Amino acid sequence: MADELDTVVRAGPSVLDQLSMRDEDGEIRVDFVAAIARAIEQENAPFLREIVSDLHEADVGDLIEALQSDERVRLVELTGADFHFSALNEVDETVREEILEELEPAAVAEGVRELDSDDAVELLQVLDEDDQDEILGKLPQSERDALERSLDYPENSAGRRMQTEFIVVPRDWNVGQAIDFMRETPDLPDRFYEIYVVDGINRWQGAIALDALLRSHRNIPLADLIDEDRRKVSVLDDQEEVARMFGKYNLVAAPVVDPDNRLVGVITIDDVVDVIEEEADEDLKALGGVTSDEELSDRVWTTARGRFNWLLVNLATAFLASSVLGMFEDQLQQMVALAVLAPIVASQGGNAATQTMTVAVRALATRELGSSNAYRVVMRELLVGLVNGIGFAIITGVAAYAWFRVPGLGVVIGLAMITNLVAGALGGILIPIALDRVRADPAVASGTFVTTVTDVVGFFAFLGIATLWFGLK
Repeated sequence: MADELDTVVRAGPSVLDQLSMRDEDGEIRVDFVAAIARAIEQENAPFLREIVSDLHEADVGDLIEALQSDERVRLVELTGADFHFSALNEVDETVREEILEELEPAAVAEGVRELDSDDAVELLQVLDEDDQDEILGKLPQSERDALERSLDYPENSAGRRMQTEFIVVPRDWNVGQAIDFMRETPDLPDRFYEIYVVDGINRWQGAIALDALLRSHRNIPLADLIDEDRRKVSVLDDQEEVARMFGKYNLVAAPVVDPDNRLVGVITIDDVVDVIEEEADEDLKALGGVTSDEELSDRVWTTARGRFNWLLVNLATAFLASSVLGMFEDQLQQMVALAVLAPIVASQGGNAATQTMTVAVRALATRELGSSNAYRVVMRELLVGLVNGIGFAIITGVAAYAWFRVPGLGVVIGLAMITNLVAGALGGILIPIALDRVRADPAVASGTFVTTVTDVVGFFAFLGIATLWFGLK
């Protein structure tokens, strides 16, 4: 394909019309990336400018991540004004930061000016304050002030996510005046779903949906169309709460107000989709004991350091579980079958607990699990654990007897299996609830504690019951 691309470059027009960037599975073609890398090496700027002009920003982001580190900056530099900086919001934060730090501040500032305010804030927030100040210092005063206000809001707040471009109209206008205003004003947001009504000092009055506006006659007063009960967002609201509100009330946009009820921005559905993806990614990483900011592009040392602390906690809990085995050292020496079967009981309880914990953590995150239904959910999980415990008690009991031919061993492991699956069900639901009550993130800490519970209970139940049943000393 590389030779074919060279032919197309010489021929001129519509490279992407003739050659596909992706294969049939949607993956970027390796030879396509190789051809781009060679064009960067040869500084073939016309070809590269055509590529980035024709590709969607998300595809440019994928292409950037597929390139080597030194090639990424050169791609941006060689494509110049044809490169849209919104593509950098489609890459890992680590990659984005590397590129921005290598580019000249003036080039970054020029790229930032092309972006909507929410995209510009997302781009700049990965940099330290000194780099931010250097870039912001090269922007016009009005644009700089707007971005600085957004960057001053807490991370993960609605103030950071909002777009500061929106349409406001006075209450005493009619429909015709509002429509004429939107037709004649050149600097409107690229996309908008409603217009907002404010008073003389920019305090929120209400919203008017575009469909209601366009279906009304020109002489209808806007006051007749205003939705004064429109749901709005505070700049300090957590972005996860905002996303939950969008899902619950089927919103496509929501106005953002400051503590004095002044309209300062708007959050749209595309922002919320990004939030949902980020929160889901963060929760998934937390369940695996991985820091939320870890990316595939991180260096080895950064990744190892980020994972080390949680592995250390897991090591401590593993020693705790092993200490239970140490308490039954003599019994294990007397009956080897116990050493073989004990990990099965602990493992099965851990798997059951993980199932319960996953459901519980997700329910807590979506507010489906709370004080009003906690008892009912706990009892349900307890009964699920009991039912599965009985089922696996029969299966493992029969298997244990068939394996070792020791009378009573099937009963022992069966009782231990019931005990541990019930304990796993309770741990899997109660530990996340308890962590949530003390304002800790259940997704982060639940896994280690739940696994420890099932290991300790599993080993102790199995070996304890075996000691009593067989009279071991």
